[in-house]
Amino acid sequence: MRLAIRGQYPPDWKAIATAVKLAAHWTCVRCQHPHHVASGHVLTVHHLDGDKGNCRWWNLLPLCQRCHLSTQARVLPERPWLFAHSPWFRPYVCGFYAHYYGRVDITAEQATADPDRYLRLGQPWLYVYGAEAHTTYIPTVCPGAA
Repeated sequence: MRLAIRGQYPPDWKAIATAVKLAAHWTCVRCQHPHHVASGHVLTVHHLDGDKGNCRWWNLLPLCQRCHLSTQARVLPERPWLFAHSPWFRPYVCGFYAHYYGRVDITAEQATADPDRYLRLGQPWLYVYGAEAHTTYIPTVCPGAA
């Protein structure tokens, strides 16, 4: 199963993509490599859900070409991911889970302030419910995970 690329870029895509790259300081959020054409680390913007017309903040990941191709080939946000997500990916997947499962749009600030609330929507099996109705996140990161 592969990520289905669909939709049309909005008319102002160039300005949107540039704003995403500027906000990331022209650095890949996954490998932290700065934009550098000669080394093959050209900064791009990946659409997490594959929809070019979806320009919500959580759907626009500033990734170098190497990370973009790797992520696009392996990450299907609708497919359950059994392990904890990597720290760089958590805010984006929180936004996706809130939208996809919770049917709400959240800000990046909300995603980083209370990630467990949104991660629980898409990965309830990573939470153990204790006697006092508190939850504990079990961070089991799989090597090479998104």
